[in-house]
Amino acid sequence: MQGNPKVIDTLVQLLRGELAARDQYFYHSRRYEDLGLKKLYERLNHEMEEETQHADDIMRRIFMLEGKPDMRPLEFTPGDTVPQMLQKDLDTELEVRDRLRAAMQLCEEQGDYVSRDMLLKQLRDTEEDHAYWLEQQLALIEKIGLPNYLQTQMG
Repeated sequence: MQGNPKVIDTLVQLLRGELAARDQYFYHSRRYEDLGLKKLYERLNHEMEEETQHADDIMRRIFMLEGKPDMRPLEFTPGDTVPQMLQKDLDTELEVRDRLRAAMQLCEEQGDYVSRDMLLKQLRDTEEDHAYWLEQQLALIEKIGLPNYLQTQMG
């Protein structure tokens, strides 16, 4: 099924963003594991798997629309400390949220409601799960202090 070129181009950019988010979570999760922060490792590893699923869904939709996926992740810079890693992940999720909203609007304008609905599901996951959890973690660091927070993440 031939898709709208604007929608396909937008989906390709979303794919690249999901691949970058996946790689960032991959890096951060392994860093948490190396630091002995088992709970953070497990959560970020789970997030990495979800980003991979998002990328897979987008890639399959691109193929269905007869487009060509671009598997080059957008560039990212990983964090060095736990608060930096959490903040970078939150910043990434907020960027993804904004890109998803814009893509959904384009899909709606172009009458591609299947792509819009797929992206809506990803938007819910981004806002209700990923970003919300990251905001909670940063708030906990503020409330109880970094040493206490890190102790709770050792598992």
